[in-house]
Amino acid sequence: MLAAFLAACSSDGSSLSASSSSRPPAADDDRTPGGAVTFTPAPGTQGFDPLGSVSVTVTGGTLAEVTMTNNEGRVIPGIVTPDQLTWKPNTALGYSKTYQLSVLSRDDTGRQGEHASTFGTVTPDNLTKPALVTTGGGTLADDATYGVGLVAVVKFDEPVTDRAAAQRCLSVQTDPQVEGQWSWVDDQHVHYRPREYYPSGTAVTVRADVYGVDLGNGLYGQEDVAVSFVIGNSHVSIADDNTKQVTVFDNGALVRTMPTSMGRGGTETVNGQTIHFWTQRGIYTVLDKANPVIMDSSTYGLPVNSRLGYRQSINYATRISNDGIYLHQLESSIPQQGNTNVSAGCLNLNPDNAQWFYNFSVPGDVVEVRNTGGDPLQQWQNGDWSVPWDLWLQGSAL
Repeated sequence: MLAAFLAACSSDGSSLSASSSSRPPAADDDRTPGGAVTFTPAPGTQGFDPLGSVSVTVTGGTLAEVTMTNNEGRVIPGIVTPDQLTWKPNTALGYSKTYQLSVLSRDDTGRQGEHASTFGTVTPDNLTKPALVTTGGGTLADDATYGVGLVAVVKFDEPVTDRAAAQRCLSVQTDPQVEGQWSWVDDQHVHYRPREYYPSGTAVTVRADVYGVDLGNGLYGQEDVAVSFVIGNSHVSIADDNTKQVTVFDNGALVRTMPTSMGRGGTETVNGQTIHFWTQRGIYTVLDKANPVIMDSSTYGLPVNSRLGYRQSINYATRISNDGIYLHQLESSIPQQGNTNVSAGCLNLNPDNAQWFYNFSVPGDVVEVRNTGGDPLQQWQNGDWSVPWDLWLQGSAL
C-alpha cells in the first residue's frame, strides 16, 4: 500500500523533490567543522620577518577565539575584523622567537573547530642600535630649538655593510618642505643636511625605522628611533680675519660686532706629529657650550708641559669644531682682539661679548670663518656645510 502510494505520487516528481529537500544538502555534510582556517605564515615557517604579515583567516565560519603566545609565554595582542573572519596581531614580533597560534572557529550550524600553528622568527647574527645626534655627538632632543645650519646624524653602534638598506630606513619630514639629502661619512655615521639653511620656524622630524631590517651580513636594526624639533631664528656669524671682527646677524639684521683674536698660524712638530695653529676657514656650526670648560692642549697632541702647551679653565666657551675650536672669553688677549691673532686656533672674545654670544647661541647656529691661512675646514671637524652640494649628493647610498 505504501509502495503503491509512492509510485503513484512520483509520476511528476514533485513529491520526491519535496521529500529530498527536507534533508541537509550533501555539501553541508562535507564541510570542515567550524570552517576552514588559513594561517599566514604557513605552519612550520622558520626565519620569518618580524615585521612580516601575520594573520588567521576562516572560510565557511567565524573566528570565536584566537590566542597567540611566544616561547616565553607572553600573549601577543591582536584585533579581529568586524565580520570575525580575520585576526592579526597589533604589535611587532620579536627576533629569535617561536610563536604558537591556537584558534577556535564556529560555523553557522554551531559546530566548532580547533586549529593550531607554530612558526619562528629570524635570528640575527648581530644587532645595531641607531642614535640621533648632532655632528658634535650631542643627542638631538624632542621639542628642542636648533639653528638653521643643524646637521642631523644617525650614529650606528656597529658598522653597516649595506648602506642602501640602512638609508631606505631613514627619513626627514619638514614643514615647510625643504630639499635635503643623507650623506655617509663612514660605515657608522650618516649625516643629513638641507641644500640651503633651514628656514626659521621649520618643523623637523627625523626617523630611523631600522627594526626588522637586515642591514647587511645578518646585522639587524635593534629598535626604531625618532625625534621632532623646530628651527629657531637665523643666527649667522661671520669671523673675518681681514678685519679681526665677528659680525653677528639675527634673521638677517646685524645685532653685534665683536673684536676677536684668532689662530696665530704656523705649526709645531711634537713626537713626529705636526700641529697647526690656524683657525681654519669654512662654515662651522655651533655644537655645544660650557661654562667653564677645561682646555688642555694634550687632547690634540701638544703636551701641557711643552713650550706651547697649556691647561686652563675658560669661561663662556661655545664650541664649533670637533677638534676643539671655541669662541670663548680670554681677558689676557683683549689688547690683541681686533688687531692681532695670538690664539692656538680659538676665537678669543672679551668677557662681555663671550657671555653674550654664549647666551645667544644654540646648536646648529652658523659661524663662518673667512680669509684665514692654513688648510680649509674638513668635514670631520664639523665642516658639512663646507662640502659642495654636488659632492654631498655623492655620499648618498641611493
